[in-house]
Amino acid sequence: MSVDIRRADDRFRTTTGWLDSHHSFSFGPYYDPANVGFGLLMVHNDEVVAPGTGFDTHPHQNLEIVTWVLRGALVHQDSEGHSGIVYPGLAQRMSAGSGIQHSEKNDAGEPVRYVQMWVRPDQLDLAPSYQQAEVNDALAAGELVPIASGLPKHATTGAIRINQEQAGLYAARLLPGASVHLPQAPHVHLFVALGTISLEGAGTLGTADAARLLACEGPRLTAGQQGAEVLVWEMRA
Repeated sequence: MSVDIRRADDRFRTTTGWLDSHHSFSFGPYYDPANVGFGLLMVHNDEVVAPGTGFDTHPHQNLEIVTWVLRGALVHQDSEGHSGIVYPGLAQRMSAGSGIQHSEKNDAGEPVRYVQMWVRPDQLDLAPSYQQAEVNDALAAGELVPIASGLPKHATTGAIRINQEQAGLYAARLLPGASVHLPQAPHVHLFVALGTISLEGAGTLGTADAARLLACEGPRLTAGQQGAEVLVWEMRA
């Protein structure tokens, strides 16, 4: 197993009058040929959008887009007639497929912070689709909860489905000192959304730090004194 720690401050960053966005991989004008993704994960953006602002309608194609809100609320509308308000504990997936346009707005009076992740689909030009699911109750158990997945083993769970049979996303909200084991997989991406954790064999990771694990053997992670919220991608390819 190998572990590559990526610190929060080492990410690419886009700032405007209304957006503060950190990019774990090459994105937009930021290009590093050695950092264009990890496994099936193409984009992992950690974004804060100011009140009353957001992304106007724009297109996507052949992407599985998963959004996880950490603070505030994000309003989604798309060209297929789907709409929704995404808030902490509600997982959202948009399959861009053959082509879709959507907008993401912060209509509330406080900034919204969310993580948006793009994964390559296993089939191109599918019909665009949208799904969201409330998982707050499941997260209260303090375990890794599958929240968006195409992995066959998650077919009967409450995870929203993505069109990629080799990838699945988990979330966990951990009380201080609580532990979970990462999945065993060829590629595992760990992101500390909030708090601090200790990763077995690798040390301490703080808010917005990440670890990229190859040939992951399922190491233990343990939340620090303030607890933690983590996002974990298991990728079989």
